[in-house]
Amino acid sequence: PPQFALCEGFLSGGLSPEKRSLTHNERIRKQEEFTLDTARKEETLQECPCRHKHRDPKEEKDLISRLNRIEGQVRGIKAMVQDDRYCTDILVQVSAVQSALNGFSKMLLSNHIKTCVVEDIKNGKEDEAIQELCETIKKMM
Repeated sequence: PPQFALCEGFLSGGLSPEKRSLTHNERIRKQEEFTLDTARKEETLQECPCRHKHRDPKEEKDLISRLNRIEGQVRGIKAMVQDDRYCTDILVQVSAVQSALNGFSKMLLSNHIKTCVVEDIKNGKEDEAIQELCETIKKMM
């Protein structure tokens, strides 16, 4: 059954220790919660008038990986402030976070142009796509 396959996945070495230590019933409950959350998210996406993008797994993994690193850097800065570290040392780390966020933005913008903008142009929405892209770039500068 699919739930057993999920449990086997939780037991694999690629998962965090806290996930591997869950009991079989806890894993099944988490899978059920995930399934409900996914269904709710899909309902919301259908009802929401905003635009959404369904990213391929590699793109999402790359973006989330970058964000996780940035999140860790920000937590490190917070710890530096709490430890009364020297201002210049903290500012260097803040600069590193800003650089990492710029890298994230560049990657996301590049993916956006290669997918969303190209798709809109193919669908005959050239003017709207270019206007939105120009506005986005203005906001980023």
